[in-house]
Amino acid sequence: MKYIMFTKHLEGLDIDQVIQTLLSVGVEGADLCVRSGYPVNPDNVTVALPAVAQSFADHNLSIPLVTTPGDFLDPEADITVRVYEACQQAGVENIKLGYWKWDISIDYWQEVDRLRRLLDKFQTLSERTGVRTCIHNHSGTTMGLNASAIMALMQGFDPAYIGVFADTGHLSIVGEPIDMALDIVKEYLAVIAFKDLARRPGDRGGQVVHMGHGFVDWETTLQSLQRIGFNGPVSFHSEYGGEPVETVVDLARIDVRYINYLQAKISI
Repeated sequence: MKYIMFTKHLEGLDIDQVIQTLLSVGVEGADLCVRSGYPVNPDNVTVALPAVAQSFADHNLSIPLVTTPGDFLDPEADITVRVYEACQQAGVENIKLGYWKWDISIDYWQEVDRLRRLLDKFQTLSERTGVRTCIHNHSGTTMGLNASAIMALMQGFDPAYIGVFADTGHLSIVGEPIDMALDIVKEYLAVIAFKDLARRPGDRGGQVVHMGHGFVDWETTLQSLQRIGFNGPVSFHSEYGGEPVETVVDLARIDVRYINYLQAKISI
């Protein structure tokens, strides 16, 4: 597996600082946040992303995944096409979409049909650019809240172009055992996020906690990834909201060491 770090929580750092951070954490690249306020954003992506990818490569780092804004959902919008084409030029293999939300006014299965029509257009764009479209499972009222819900959206599409960005933290609070969830999506599993969540009674979502202090069964997660032969990017999210960047970086180092420890343990 290839360790990368989500750069959303490195907001305020320039690219040179991001590169030094990734090297210090001990990862091989970035889950690069391409949003307003970041060094690479939707306004400058055409020029900035290929340049940043080259800077990363100069330090033996890569960008296997770009994370887009939460409303990045229209396969025909000009900004969507520009981001995909920039990823193609930069050698980025995966793009994470935003989130489709369900509410009481929406018929669930009619919405599934509508979103599958959109995904068909995303698949066409992915075929043209060679950049896989990924859906991130997220607890709450998103249309891809868990493995089963995501497969209702993408079953039948080509996994070379439509993939799952599985999230251990969110999977841990939506009722699917992690080994079962990963088996459900194994054909489409493109990227996985490592983070830990806990939840209070009545919450629809969860709260990120330090790895090993939440609901994620980490040993079963790692054993399951080994069993299904997953060898793709692992995005360390280190979503420790409210903490200064320096603390986030320190905690990310701990997260990487924790997973390395467990990997060694299950290999004995």
